[in-house]
Amino acid sequence: MPNPPPFILASASPRRTQLLSAAGLRHTVAVAAVTEHEDPSTDPAAMVLHNARIKAAAVSALHPDALVLGADTTVALGDRALNKPADLAESAAMLRALSGREHVVHTGVCMLCPALGIDEAHDVTAWVRFKPLTDADIARYQALVDTLDKAGAYGIQEGREIIIEAHQEPVSTIMGLPVEFVVARLRALGVLDGLRA
Repeated sequence: MPNPPPFILASASPRRTQLLSAAGLRHTVAVAAVTEHEDPSTDPAAMVLHNARIKAAAVSALHPDALVLGADTTVALGDRALNKPADLAESAAMLRALSGREHVVHTGVCMLCPALGIDEAHDVTAWVRFKPLTDADIARYQALVDTLDKAGAYGIQEGREIIIEAHQEPVSTIMGLPVEFVVARLRALGVLDGLRA
């Protein structure tokens, strides 16, 4: 593509920016001023797709010539979404609920570029299995990681040896942006080469 569109990440997440940069994609960041839907009783897939779309749409409305990427991640234990905990007590309760069990991480990805007719959203998932955790394990993990900033009260990129027994690849899906999937979609849409750093 001779004149690739500007590529904008509609997210304040430093992890998502790091993942895009590590994949060699030139991008800027514009944080969407939206209110995310975070009702834990909502279907987790529907929730992340909704939130990814409203983030992308808010930024796309301001930059209609750009390719905008919105994303949202949650942890689903059964049909219940575990969003960011409100405090350390809720964080410990989430980690206790995940202890010794397998769960699914959902990341909604929405790409919008009105100028090119791009409008798509996908729910990308990966499973994670936790080790059985003692209260001491949970306290140790909370001392190491900012659990209040993470869906499900954990991040796979930090302290995984304390809590995680096994997980599905690629790990980027669990970190909050399935960058391999995004790259594949950008290639299929014919815009990847123009976005390479």
